[in-house]
Formats: sequence, structure tokens, C-alpha cells
Amino acid sequence: MDAYTPQRTVRKFRTALFVDFDNVYSGLCRLDQDAADTFATDPASWVGRLELGSDAEGPFVRRFLIRVCYLNPSTHARFRPFFTRAGFRVVDCPSLTQQGKSSADINLVLDAVDALGATTSYDEFVIASGDADFTPLAHRCRAADRRVSVLTAGPTAGAYRAVADTVVTADELAELVTGSADTDHSAAASVAGDEELGTGDDAPLLEGEYIDDEGAVSAVRALLAGASGPQYSASVAHAAQSASPGLRQQNWRGHGSFGSWLQNRVPGVGYSSKPAPGFVWDAEKYSEADLPLEGPLPTSARLSPLQKQVCRVTDTPVLSVEEFAAVFEALAADIDEHTFHRNETTKRVRDSCRSQDGGVSRAAVNFIVQGLLYAGADLRSGSTAADLGSAFARNVLQLCASARMELDESQVAQIRSWASGGLVTGD
Repeated sequence: MDAYTPQRTVRKFRTALFVDFDNVYSGLCRLDQDAADTFATDPASWVGRLELGSDAEGPFVRRFLIRVCYLNPSTHARFRPFFTRAGFRVVDCPSLTQQGKSSADINLVLDAVDALGATTSYDEFVIASGDADFTPLAHRCRAADRRVSVLTAGPTAGAYRAVADTVVTADELAELVTGSADTDHSAAASVAGDEELGTGDDAPLLEGEYIDDEGAVSAVRALLAGASGPQYSASVAHAAQSASPGLRQQNWRGHGSFGSWLQNRVPGVGYSSKPAPGFVWDAEKYSEADLPLEGPLPTSARLSPLQKQVCRVTDTPVLSVEEFAAVFEALAADIDEHTFHRNETTKRVRDSCRSQDGGVSRAAVNFIVQGLLYAGADLRSGSTAADLGSAFARNVLQLCASARMELDESQVAQIRSWASGGLVTGD
């Protein structure tokens, strides 16, 4: 490990944490039952992980001066002791309407507004809820020059996400809660720290301190040595990150980008960001003359205006109909062979798509699997690719409805055909 000298003190945020228990717990139950159980029974652990974070300005530490959990005692009273023991003030929010809606929203908003006007100036408000009804509250916090971080456990409105400084998505929250967060996931779960946080092997990294990336260097050399030509830069970067987890989190060991890290740490390789999507090659065997004249047409260029609009307003992955089909085929094959487990399954499906020269990212696969779970799809053995495509198309159309997209029958049919990977065309 490189020698270093601490150059800065990590910022400390006075933070108020408000947890809409029913909203988060029910969302996690649909996504990952293990994560839901851990969220409800071991809040001290995931709150501890939230204490460390980083943003564009560097690392920070949260000090949770307020911890409040709002839950419906008629359905979730058994979880109250776990939150009380973790230092939360638990507010009972029984159902007050015939529809069964609890009073959590209004209690949370009133407490947050009180905190905004308190003598203590809270630097950050963390709202654990995907309910878009909290958008006005987030606006109020931002107007008062306070950071807003949102933890969600399900689909959330774009306006709600846009007003937050940090958004922890449902997949990221599940990984944060269970302690399995990848280094290229939640910023809220990123490791950061200073000399006050320890200096052992597992200690947070300081500015100027970097992980050993020799494994990544070796992986890149091995991949290029056996390659029959220049390789897509994304594939090479993936190999490097897999061999040395943490490289991307450390901004490629302080070099700022994959290309810069490659040129500084792996001599003897060639790199070019053009033609898109970029290429890497063994400079002893190949040169820029071996690059294709044109890179593959970006997926975004192949989407229709309607498909692009859906991606923009719902965060549906920017995938072609063929790429959606590849994911559904790979997922159907995987759950026939393995018991479904969200983390392991999405990794295998991503790897399967890449082995077939697909450019589908893990984030895209995560989004699709999450959508399938919210749509009530059966991810046990026996589900066909068409079954999965149909369920995901329903989820995308529901996201469009939530985003207030006005669609005619023809547009609905187009979206259904595209989002199902062409496997479903009718109702």
C-alpha cells in the first residue's frame, strides 16, 4: 500500500433521520425478504453503515441527532423494541381511514418541519420512504439550504428523486441493509473516513491511501494477452474491477478515470475512447489501425422517441428490444437451474448477457428484476422468458401511469412490445 499523509479532516453532518417504516418494510418485502427482516430487526447495523458516506466534495460522517421511526402498531408492533433499542423514538401511527392509510406521513412532516425551525441547525435530513408525498417537504428542506437524502424501497417519482442530494434506490438499500453493498452502488454506503476512524486493514481509506491494484493490472494483462484484437473498454474495466474491488469507488486509484488509470498503471497497452464505446489493446500486437472504422450504434440511437421518453421519465434501462429479450431468456434459464437469490441471480444473468456480446449492465438487470418482483412475477423454476417479458412490460406501463404519461392504445402496444423484448405483443 502506498505511503500517505492525511491531508484533510472528514466533514461531519448533524443529521435528522425519519423512517416511514410501513413504506420501507413493505417495499423490501416485495424485493428481498431477508433484507426486509434485517431492516426491521437490526436497525442499529444499517444505521451504522449510513454513518459513513461520500459525495462530490469527498467523505463525510453523519451524526444522527434525531432518529424517529413511524410505524402502524396494529400490524408492526412486534418491531418496535428493535428500533427503541437502536436509539429511535418510535411514533405509533395507527390507521385513521377506511382505506387503511396510517398517519405516518403527517407525523413525519410535522416533526421534520419542527426540526427545520429548531435551535440546532441540522445539516442533513434523511427521509426513509419512497412516498412522493414527501416531495414538498424535500423542497422545503432544500430551500432552507439543508442536504436531503432519500432512502427508497420501491419505484419513486422523478420529481421526488430530483430534489434530493442523494438517492439510495431499492436495490442499494437492500444491499446496504444486509451489508452486501457493491463498491459501485450506493453513495450513502460508500466507505470514507479519516484518522479518527481507525487505521487497520478494514479502516476507511484516506486521501492518498489506495488499495492494492496489482490484481487488476494482472487481470487486464491476462485478458489482452489472450485476445484476438482490441477489446471493448467496458469489458476490460469490468475485469479490472472484479480483480480489485474498490477501484471505481476510489476514482480509479486517484487517476480520475479508467483510461487514465490504464495508461498510468498498465504500460504497454493502447487505449482509445473512440470509436464508441472505446477500445483497449495489447500495444505489442495491435495498434489504432486495428480498430473498427465505426463502433456499434449506441442503443439510444436505435430507440424511438416514445421509448426514449419512457426511459427518461421512468428510469427504465436504455435497452433495445433484443437486449430486453436477452435478459429475459438468460433469467428464465437461470431460475430453471438455480434457486432465485436476487444478488447472485442478477450477477449470473449480467455475466450471461455479456458472454453473448451483450452490453447489458448489472444496474439494468437489477432494475428489470426489481420490476418483475413489484409486478408479482414468479421467479421460481417454470417461468418462461415470455412470462417474464409480459410481467416487466406491465411494470413499465405502471411506471408510465405513475409518471402521468398520457398514452393511447397504439403507444401502449408499442411500449408493451418493446419492454417485453418482443415476446408479447397483445394484451
